[in-house]
Amino acid sequence: MPGNMIDVHCHILPDIDDGPSDFEESLEMAKIASRDGVCKIIATPHINDNKYTIQDIIKRVDQLNRLLKENSIPVIVYPGAEVSIGLDPAIIPKYTLNHTNYTLIEFPHNHLPSFAGKILSWLISKGLKPIIAHPERNYSIIRSPDLLLKLLNKDIYVQITAGSLTGDFGVDIQYCADFLLDSGKIDMIASDAHSKKFRTPVLSEAAEVASTLVGREASQRLVSTNPAAILAGEEIH
Repeated sequence: MPGNMIDVHCHILPDIDDGPSDFEESLEMAKIASRDGVCKIIATPHINDNKYTIQDIIKRVDQLNRLLKENSIPVIVYPGAEVSIGLDPAIIPKYTLNHTNYTLIEFPHNHLPSFAGKILSWLISKGLKPIIAHPERNYSIIRSPDLLLKLLNKDIYVQITAGSLTGDFGVDIQYCADFLLDSGKIDMIASDAHSKKFRTPVLSEAAEVASTLVGREASQRLVSTNPAAILAGEEIH
């Protein structure tokens, strides 16, 4: 893949969630991403409560971008968040991806909340475009992928984790990711990276796997075209 990939889900900001512990590690993660062909990253720290505001996130993003420039690392970072679907719905609209109407929503790993559809519909009614983060790693969806398909409509988007396609999370998750990709319901692949050693910000390997499953043009949409539309707040086609 050429060096125009965009990672829309990455825990690259330090000392805010379970991502890197300091800016030094953030820079190392950015170097890994750059070498892999990633030129832009949306920072998406976990938001499970209202402890960190979007202003806190923007401040760290600005700091990181200054350091990236000072160290001649050709990566640009943008503000975002990975928001728990269990958060007070009124708070969720504050946390969008790069100030657009796209918002990244995380389900619990161990079950699919009964209220998920209601919350997603409410967000859409407020003008937001929910992106469901890594549903292929949700235990309920692994057992029955149709549970996810029943939730989806034209205003809800789906992001799978790069490592799911490459088998890093095991056979069951890989099978679920393959099934969802083959179903045509996946809109983007992202790293969901958390460190420089484990869950690193690498997309190229998953993009190659996707190419074998759905073709190179479709794979390019998942790691470049659609992520670029999200950054710009444009429609995904």
